[in-house]
Amino acid sequence: MSKFPLNVLERCVYPFTVVEAPDVILGAAFGEDVALTRVGNDILVSHLDPIVGAIARIGWLAVHVASNDIATTGVAPRWLLLLVLVPSLEDEALVAQIMRDAGQAAAEVGAVIIGGHTGYSSGLSRPLVAVTALGVAVGHEPIRTGGANPGDHVLVTKGIALEGTAILAEDFADVAQTLGLSGQELVEARTLINEVSVVPEALALAQQGVTSMHDVTRGGLLESLLEMAYRSGVGIEVDMARLPERPIVTRFAQAFHFDPWRMISSGTLVATVPPGQVNAAGRALARLGLAFADLGRVVEGSGVYLQQNGRVQHCTEIQCENDELARMWARYR
Repeated sequence: MSKFPLNVLERCVYPFTVVEAPDVILGAAFGEDVALTRVGNDILVSHLDPIVGAIARIGWLAVHVASNDIATTGVAPRWLLLLVLVPSLEDEALVAQIMRDAGQAAAEVGAVIIGGHTGYSSGLSRPLVAVTALGVAVGHEPIRTGGANPGDHVLVTKGIALEGTAILAEDFADVAQTLGLSGQELVEARTLINEVSVVPEALALAQQGVTSMHDVTRGGLLESLLEMAYRSGVGIEVDMARLPERPIVTRFAQAFHFDPWRMISSGTLVATVPPGQVNAAGRALARLGLAFADLGRVVEGSGVYLQQNGRVQHCTEIQCENDELARMWARYR
C-alpha cells in the first residue's frame, strides 16, 4: 500500500476538507499527521492510520503506528478505535489474533481500545487494520511537524528501515531465502519489529524543547525529512555518513535491492532541536537506552540536502507515493 501523490491529494482530497470552525485548530494538512480540535479547555489530538502492508502481528503493529503519530506531538495516546477487515467469514481465528495483539500493544503504550468495527470482504487478499488514536494535550501546546527553525539540530533515533526489514523477514521469508538470506538473518531481522514504538522517546524529547518531530513511516527517512522541511518552510542538511548502519538492514537492502532511506521505518524518530537543547535531548535518549545520531542542521532554503562522499544532492520533490515496501509487495506478490 502506498499514498497518492501530493498533486492528486491537492486536487481530490484537500479541497473537500476545508474547515472553518472555531474549534478546529489544525485540520487536514499535508505533512501534519494529526488533527487538533479544541474540546472545552483542552486540545484533542487525533490520528488515523491503516496497515495493510504486513500480515504477522498486524493488530499490534497498527496500534503502535497510530500511537506514534500522537506521541510526536508530545501527547500520550489514550484512546483507540479499530477497524479490522479480513478476507473471509471463516477468518474468525485471524480476527481473534489481531484483537489479542492489538490489546497487547494498547497496554504497552498506556491506551485503551474503546470501540471500532470488525468485518470481512471477499475483495481483500490479506487483512486490513486501521486505528484511530486520540489523546489530550492537558494544557500543553502540541508540537507540529512544521515547527523546525534554522539552526536546529536534526536528531534521528535507532536507525532506518527497521519496520520494512522486519516485515520482509516475516512475510517474505520464502523470497528472502531464495535471495540468499539465512535462517539466522531472518530471525535477527524479525526482532527489529520490537523497536517499532517511538512513544517513550517522543514524550521524553517533548520535555526538552524540541521544535518538531516526525515518525518515519511510508517513504522512509528521506520523505519524513522532506515533509518536515516543506511544513516548516526551511531546508534540512544531513550528512548521510553520520547515520549508523544496522548490518542486518544493510544485508536485507542488498538482497532485496531496496533503498533504506526510502523504506518504511516505524520506530525511527526524527526531531529538530535548538542548539542549546541538544545535550539535554541526548541525555534524555541515553536514559532510555536509545542510540541516536545528530545528522545535520536546519537551514534557510527548501528541501533536503543529502551530503555523501563530498557530494551534495538537493532533494525537493515530495514523493509520498513512493515507498520501498510497497514496491516489494508489487514485485514479489
